[in-house]
Amino acid sequence: MATAIYVVATLLGAAGAAIGLAGMLGWAWTVDVAWVVPLGGLALALDRLAGLFVALVGGASIPASIYALGYAGRQRRGAVAWVTFIASMLLVPLASNTMTFAIAWELMSLASYVLLVRRRTIESPQAGWVYAVMTHAGLAALLSGMLLLGAWTGSDRFADWAAAAPTLHAGTRSLVWTLFALGFLAKAGVIPLHVWLPLAHPAAPSHVSALMSGVMIKLGLYGLLRASFDWLGAGPVWWGTTLLLIGAVAAVGGVLYALVDRDLKRLLAYSSIENVGIVVIGVGAALAFRAAGAEALALLALTAALYHVVNHAAFKSLLFMAAGSVVHATGTRDLEALGGLARRMPWTAAAFFVGSAAIAALPPLNGFVSEWLTFQALLQNVHLADPGLNLVFTLAIAALALTGGLAVACFVKAYGIGFLALPRSTAAESAEEAPVSMRAGMMLAGGACVALGLGATVVVQPLLAVAASLVPAAAPITVGAGLTLYVSGGFASVSTAAVAAALAGALALVLGVLTVAGARGRPRRYETWGCGRLLQTSRMEYTATAFANPFTRVFDFFYRPVRRLEIEAHPESRFFVRRMAYANPTRFIVDDWLYGPVDRALRATARRAAGLQSGSPNVYLAYVLAVLLLLLAVA
Repeated sequence: MATAIYVVATLLGAAGAAIGLAGMLGWAWTVDVAWVVPLGGLALALDRLAGLFVALVGGASIPASIYALGYAGRQRRGAVAWVTFIASMLLVPLASNTMTFAIAWELMSLASYVLLVRRRTIESPQAGWVYAVMTHAGLAALLSGMLLLGAWTGSDRFADWAAAAPTLHAGTRSLVWTLFALGFLAKAGVIPLHVWLPLAHPAAPSHVSALMSGVMIKLGLYGLLRASFDWLGAGPVWWGTTLLLIGAVAAVGGVLYALVDRDLKRLLAYSSIENVGIVVIGVGAALAFRAAGAEALALLALTAALYHVVNHAAFKSLLFMAAGSVVHATGTRDLEALGGLARRMPWTAAAFFVGSAAIAALPPLNGFVSEWLTFQALLQNVHLADPGLNLVFTLAIAALALTGGLAVACFVKAYGIGFLALPRSTAAESAEEAPVSMRAGMMLAGGACVALGLGATVVVQPLLAVAASLVPAAAPITVGAGLTLYVSGGFASVSTAAVAAALAGALALVLGVLTVAGARGRPRRYETWGCGRLLQTSRMEYTATAFANPFTRVFDFFYRPVRRLEIEAHPESRFFVRRMAYANPTRFIVDDWLYGPVDRALRATARRAAGLQSGSPNVYLAYVLAVLLLLLAVA
């Protein structure tokens, strides 16, 4: 039964991908059924922007559902919630009035909550609780904005909001935009609204994590795009600068969090915060350029942001599925207990390697193209006359450059410590490759990473059309000879096909030179030299903690590490060590300065309020009487 449900989910994803692609290419329709949903009826509409996100959800659901056949195919619990999760995510971009959107949004949140807590692990209750609180806090902000906008425009339909937006007062639109930004960015998981994300993603099953990170958080970005460019019309420049700064903080903070974490899935969750930050930088740049009158540059920045949305869905889904295969084979997410998996799990290792190279923006894979386009958009801030706005752009450029370098180090650690060298535990040593369906899902996602990179000239055209539906302007990206992308005329150009050909040619040249030189002798195998020791052990390898230690020292103002070293000497002599334990746990500014005080205040309030619960029925009746008297007095 569960297997059949996952097959249905795969077909549902394929149907969603087909409908979404048709929408991106210009197919538009509306559906209105008054009796299905109260207070406005069921209202759906497909346009280019909705088509992109419907295609994204559908496309990501196909490999994730195939992967789930091997990962959770025999478990009935969660199978129905999985299909509900996919269906609700497909409905969110199509919703065209308040009630339809609210129902689809809440159904998506509830389905993902069920999938999160159904495993009954030690961490699931806390993760589920925090996720539920943050999700419904975000929903409260969204509904507040929607109800205000509906009251001021006299309609609950999104098309009417867009038509009435130019007549609204600037302060009114800014208030509603702030509420929308809080609600949608909470779902996207940007800092400091990220607290649920590193708890929920590791606790969820890996195929669920793949969709939560790959596409669910992107629906928060969809809402941000819809509100900022459609529902509220052209906004002031501070909308863009706010998002630029938020995106810069999220990108740098996310990768710094990921860099020091030794939990493989939590590392990937923090990396999602980083990549959402990159998208938000692009969206902020588009808003700032549009407010400054540079529509062509706004179109370029928005296209780069949409490209990175698609790319992140591909490589993050791939990485979470590969991490799930590791957990499936070893039973652990701790990098310190892994190692040596490349020999034992070659398909999974290859998939994680492709995902790591893509997320680190290495050419010619897909992450390189979208980050390169984002840089090209930001670097054209020289066309802006406002010095303050230029300073914000400069900070965003610096943040994006720092993020790129740290991301490379992060995934060198993740792949090198997790898959190379010798196994560090019995579980890693006895690991076996994932089942066929899990491998098939990973290969589909890996193929998407390669295709989105090498096919940049094909992919960018429909994304330009989607972005132009929000920011009408002359196309800033053209395709030239040799599958080359030209940005803003002659400002910059790139050809991922040429880069791939050059890399392949360089490899072929090296192999050719070695062949001509006669380097074809039989290899001689011998033990690796280890400082006079012939036998290498896993205790001699770099650990994830040791790899991250230099970064902990450099960014100690952010991590605020607390170094602990315990040495137990031999009772006969202090020069002989019996046991040594080292720990360098990190703390984070956001947790210490924001959530720590809030948590302490809530706990103190709860302790004081606990005194009201005396257990006496007479006291409770007195409370009821007091409330009734108060209500009568107010009435």
